[in-house]
Amino acid sequence: MHPLHDDKLKKLEERAAVIREDIIKMLITASSGHSAGSLGLTDIFTAFYFHILNHKPKNPNWSGRDRLILSNGHVCPARYAAMAEAGYFSKTKLATLRKLDSPLQGHPEPHRLAGLETTSGPLGEGTSQAAGLAYAAKIDKAPWRVYCILSDGELQEGQTWEALLFAAKYKLNNCTFIVDRNNIQIEGRTEDVMPLEPLAKKFRAFNFHVEECAGNDIRDFVNAIERAQEITEQPTIIIAYTIPGRGVDFMENKFEWHGKTPVGLEAKLALNELRTLKGKIKSEHE
Repeated sequence: MHPLHDDKLKKLEERAAVIREDIIKMLITASSGHSAGSLGLTDIFTAFYFHILNHKPKNPNWSGRDRLILSNGHVCPARYAAMAEAGYFSKTKLATLRKLDSPLQGHPEPHRLAGLETTSGPLGEGTSQAAGLAYAAKIDKAPWRVYCILSDGELQEGQTWEALLFAAKYKLNNCTFIVDRNNIQIEGRTEDVMPLEPLAKKFRAFNFHVEECAGNDIRDFVNAIERAQEITEQPTIIIAYTIPGRGVDFMENKFEWHGKTPVGLEAKLALNELRTLKGKIKSEHE
């Protein structure tokens, strides 16, 4: 991975602003989908598709590609918008989100869209899929890496912890898990529904190397990934603290927007905020 210079960081921030606007447009057109988590993870997906991943958008099944697993599949609008921005498919397809026979289903399906590694929907499964891929890469002595994005809410699933035990046992240093620590889930705040803290201590007790970063700060996240790549004897978990609904003031940190889409006046306000944010970021970089 190349160093993240200031000029590249500016371009990433501008791309993230474009992707956020595309996400809201998609959700408005679909009249359904998940707003908060998608907006909160935009910076992380931008960092992956435009700086971190070793991949080829025009050859999505290239054998040497890094594998990016999305365990919390309901935030796929962020991934779809980032993939379209990266050139995996035409942006015109974004308007087909959740439509019958669309390649952009409400949860990712790899047989419909090239560039996806797994089907995701049932929470907790992504960690097992990522650990299995990383173990296979170790056996084959393959150079590619595995990254797995998962929600903090799905840490309430027992399968997640079984997979982490497996990854630690086999010292899968080629696998990095990114926990979207946005503190919300569909029923409320995670610490009210089922407390997770002290989270970093729990992961360390499972023999993981742990990094913590601001998930909406692209440089901070990239730095955490770089440190993870230097670990040789353990898998790494990055606890990425994100703001759900990032960029739309009335959505930020509101669990009610976990699975809600803006309509009417809210839709107009959301787009206006994101367009203003995009213009502000661009002007700051000129």
